[in-house]
Amino acid sequence: MPNSKTNSTVDGSRQFEREEYDAIVIGAGFAGLYAVHKLRDQLGLSVRAFDVASDVGGTWFWNRYPGARCDIESFHYSYSFSEELQQEWKWSERFAGQPEILKYLNHVADRFDLRRNIQFNAHIVSAVFDETASRWDVTTDTGVQARAQFIISGAGNLSVAKDLEFPGRETFTGEVHSTGAWPHEGLDFTGKRVGVIGTGASGIQVIPEIAKQAAHLTVFQRTPNYATPIGNAPMDDEFEHEVKSNYREYRTRSRNHFLGVPYNDVQPSALAVSEEDRRRTYEERWKQGGFRLFTDSFGDLLVNKDANDTVAEFVRMKIHERVRDPKVADLLAPKDYPYGTKRPPLETDYYEAYNRDNVTLVDIKGSPITEITPTGIKTADGGAFELDVIVLAVGFDAMTGPLLNMGIVGRKGLKLTDKWEDGPLTYLGLTINGFPNLFLITGPQSPSVLYNMPLAIEDHVDFSTDAIRYMRERGMETIEPTAEAEQAWVEGSNAIAEATLLPGTDSWYMGANIPGKPRKCLVYLGGAPTYRGICDEVVAKDYDGFVLAGAESNTPLPVA
Repeated sequence: MPNSKTNSTVDGSRQFEREEYDAIVIGAGFAGLYAVHKLRDQLGLSVRAFDVASDVGGTWFWNRYPGARCDIESFHYSYSFSEELQQEWKWSERFAGQPEILKYLNHVADRFDLRRNIQFNAHIVSAVFDETASRWDVTTDTGVQARAQFIISGAGNLSVAKDLEFPGRETFTGEVHSTGAWPHEGLDFTGKRVGVIGTGASGIQVIPEIAKQAAHLTVFQRTPNYATPIGNAPMDDEFEHEVKSNYREYRTRSRNHFLGVPYNDVQPSALAVSEEDRRRTYEERWKQGGFRLFTDSFGDLLVNKDANDTVAEFVRMKIHERVRDPKVADLLAPKDYPYGTKRPPLETDYYEAYNRDNVTLVDIKGSPITEITPTGIKTADGGAFELDVIVLAVGFDAMTGPLLNMGIVGRKGLKLTDKWEDGPLTYLGLTINGFPNLFLITGPQSPSVLYNMPLAIEDHVDFSTDAIRYMRERGMETIEPTAEAEQAWVEGSNAIAEATLLPGTDSWYMGANIPGKPRKCLVYLGGAPTYRGICDEVVAKDYDGFVLAGAESNTPLPVA
């Protein structure tokens, strides 16, 4: 249990107490739940997690729109830390939908009794490091004040929605909903004229579902995507038995794969085989579904433009095969950026939705939206679209947005917003110079979103809690990367990115979807196996690149 001290802050008639913990966890999704378990049950620390939601689930609590589904197979998009959990949980589909993933996370919270350490309906508005005490002081929007030696942020990578760029939203007399904050009671589109703005991953999932119900659906597309079939199906009992009988092997193979899945059929180069063999490979991966085409066809698709052109043309061909109207197919087929330089969305009947009489595609790159009116949407070419409902699938301020939204202040009053004014600066994507004892789970410049997130989360939480255990066994108060280590990591991460095709594409990987956001690669592209090896080496060298300081003077001490 925490220690509590009376605090002088008074809000009306309420007087708040400052709660003191060993560690504070931000978020109650995959990362937050595992962090609470590790800190409390394995390290024996006092811990409190805070989440703005009313229950566990993280992104799967909020994204309840029709069609929301994971793009990693269910068996692999799950925790690996408990063999009992792996064996007892039964997935119903190859790729789990949002309700089932949320049910799974609720099961985890119940099984390990995690809710008693989580405060819901609480948004962190400030986290300030007290150099004198070597503690973090955290305040929520509900007035709760808490102090802890360590903060582990599981705030997520896609949890802060992108601001709507179109004027007039407040004048619209119909309903406006966001895929990232979908009403829990659901929505009925029967007989309604619906407009969806955005054709990223969320839009591609929700559009076919709304099309089945709405009187008319108008899709406003700025940038088409290379969407490929997910290949979902009911879980096969024989396959389930095979995975559960060999889960350890599957997890090892996953952790040794760039994407964190147990694929092992990738060929070196799309240019080293005949056109016939290349086409055969692409057809096989297309039919297998999931990310097979992206990560298990040829290994040079993200580094060689000529190789990428072959798969990009293959996907364009498939789009034209599935969409009856050639003009609509042409609008849906990307041409001005390489395949895979945006996260390739996975779909079910997405392209077929445009064959329906009640679906219209509007190109807002050629004719942008100028305003939202009381009755609908206007575009620059004079188009006026009468709507009853607007659905926003406009994406997120990815990677850095959630961290910059919490008022984090480090040593000497340094604000994280100022530190990252020109882009994120981290060491290993996990820690920040000037911000001691702060651990970023799947932070910017880590593999994160180009890897299987639950496995990445376990890796990062394990690194963070192992460091905390190391410190406490030696009576140390702070751990912080050196400026030199941080600079070297940033430069190395950027250099790897420049060797790929990603920097040439405007994507949220590059922060390019947010006006004014520094254009920097937000993901470590060296691959999770390489990254994990680097982290292991850092630990083996007694936390190379970090300064650890002692309790009395808070000055650097030699590491034992």
